[in-house]
Amino acid sequence: MSEVLVLVDHVDGAVRKTTSEMLTAAARLGEPAAVFVGAGLDAARETLAAYGATKIYVVDSSDVTDYLVAPTAEVLASLCEKVSPAAVLLPSTTTGKEIAGRLAIKTSAGVVTDAIDIEPVDGGIQSKQSVFAGNYTVTAKIVKGAPIITVKPNSIAPLESAATPTEETVEVSVSDAAKASSIVSTEPKAASGRPSLTEAAIVVSGGRGTGGDFGPVEGFADALGAAVGASRAAVDAGWYPHSSQVGQTGVSVSPQLYVAAGISGAIQHRAGMQTSKAIVAINKDEEAPIFEMVDFGVVGDLFTVLPAATAKINES
Repeated sequence: MSEVLVLVDHVDGAVRKTTSEMLTAAARLGEPAAVFVGAGLDAARETLAAYGATKIYVVDSSDVTDYLVAPTAEVLASLCEKVSPAAVLLPSTTTGKEIAGRLAIKTSAGVVTDAIDIEPVDGGIQSKQSVFAGNYTVTAKIVKGAPIITVKPNSIAPLESAATPTEETVEVSVSDAAKASSIVSTEPKAASGRPSLTEAAIVVSGGRGTGGDFGPVEGFADALGAAVGASRAAVDAGWYPHSSQVGQTGVSVSPQLYVAAGISGAIQHRAGMQTSKAIVAINKDEEAPIFEMVDFGVVGDLFTVLPAATAKINES
């Protein structure tokens, strides 16, 4: 079986859930081979083995880690030339998509972004995408080169499949052009104690209806162990950080449960959360567009509904 290259999504060895999802998808297509860029492999090795990585390509060179995405794309292109993979899977993050685009150009291969499922088909690999604000599901098949696919977080259920991976250090030769933009400093994001927005199983978002008071939204989220999101209206008003914006121009999420509090449901917001497995909305306006797409809707004041729901959860 051909290898399927999986770019490990991690922070200093702390592997994100997206990686286990990609390894699960890779096992359907061939032999999962993790590409680990940066430091921290000791912390990641156990997780990669648990989810079926049969090989780990190690890339820990300042010629890659001290620069933006171009060197990583070159390293992946070199690996593609060496092993002729069945496919290359990357996380559907801003960085992952940029690497995917650069890699597609370098390898003259087709690329699909934001895949929600991947399956082998006769003569190739088939992926599915949710498009046009979640109103359509598109099935696509790349017909040129090794398919390059970015996988949307929380779309594929990760399955453990223990393996004993071999390791190979990748010899790095990065062009001067790829090192045109260097990283001069980094600053870790302040810890909130909540799960990452893109990886959370539950997301509670607040919108214009909060009036800028996200207290009830945060309290409900904390009771559920959920991440907190916000609509563009709330972000533009300065009520919540831009990094928490859910929608077409923000973060796309696909949790098991999405709760929209005080959000009208503009199509731009729906584009970022409509693939959620279950959707609950709380809004005073019974005509709000959000109610057209929910599994459960509550017509009421979020300042009454959320504290009451939080209290019940905390009692249990």
